[in-house]
Amino acid sequence: MTSASLIDVPGVRLGHASLGDTGVTVVMAGSEGMIAAVDVRGGGPGTRETDLLAPHNTVDRVHAIALCGGSAFGLAAADGVMSELERVGIGFPVRGEGLPGPRVPIVPAAVIFDLFVGDAAHRPTAPDGAAATRAALEGPGDGGGVGASASIGAGCGATAGVLRGGFGQASVAVGEYVVAAGVVANPVGSVIDPQTGRLYGDPRLPAVDLGRFLGLEHPAAKLNTTIGVIATDAPVSTAQAKRLAMVGHDGIARAVRPAHSPLDGDTLFAVSTAPVPGSIDTATLGELCRAAADVVEAAIVAAIINAAPGYGLETYAALIAATR
Repeated sequence: MTSASLIDVPGVRLGHASLGDTGVTVVMAGSEGMIAAVDVRGGGPGTRETDLLAPHNTVDRVHAIALCGGSAFGLAAADGVMSELERVGIGFPVRGEGLPGPRVPIVPAAVIFDLFVGDAAHRPTAPDGAAATRAALEGPGDGGGVGASASIGAGCGATAGVLRGGFGQASVAVGEYVVAAGVVANPVGSVIDPQTGRLYGDPRLPAVDLGRFLGLEHPAAKLNTTIGVIATDAPVSTAQAKRLAMVGHDGIARAVRPAHSPLDGDTLFAVSTAPVPGSIDTATLGELCRAAADVVEAAIVAAIINAAPGYGLETYAALIAATR
């Protein structure tokens, strides 16, 4: 699963604006939008437009999800996402479908804390959000690395404990449906078991040089956050999407220890691109939930093993190379 992509889900579009030490990642579907829900588990979240995702509220579809670096400052990037979607005519028709009048793009967002990587004054802005949206609209041929897991987009400035983090992807088939995750792995907790030197999320992979790993210091204050999007083409209801987001957090807890700390803002969105939402049966929802946890875990692993060196941060790849 670690080599799979979020865009394996039919209808999902993915775009990055990579800015070196920070960035923006946008997940969207077509003009029809996506059913969406969110679950926040961390003690220090930075979010926008999450209340409207509750099943009892009026707007039932979103048009994009923005994952941003820059801590709370980075939420400004979502303004650019909105502006770009409005420019191409995507948004909620406030006077009703088919009637003239403004369209308001619905763009929930979440941020990671990455201010201690690179220049603390460098944060994503509205133009960066617009650039990531254009990359998503242009599709896989835009050169933006849409199929990649690496230090890209919102994962540019990510750290995973004492290692460099990043943006990771994974997907899996569940019967006739696909479940995928795109995750910015930026936890306070460790992804490496200090007893074995192996990844919590996949102990089958090579162990790191424990001596070097245990000698590393956290790059700065212990403030982080893991955020991401779980996507499926299964016709789930909003309430069922909420359950996917909730169970998806199990994947963070498997791959990171500790997870959901007071200093993390762990936030997972769940979206469905199915044109007509329904209410799938409980057994199928259970399988989708199992897959949601699995792909979140695998996406975190993908982010860690593909992280690039830079900004004085050690990488998993360098630490396993040292053992050979």
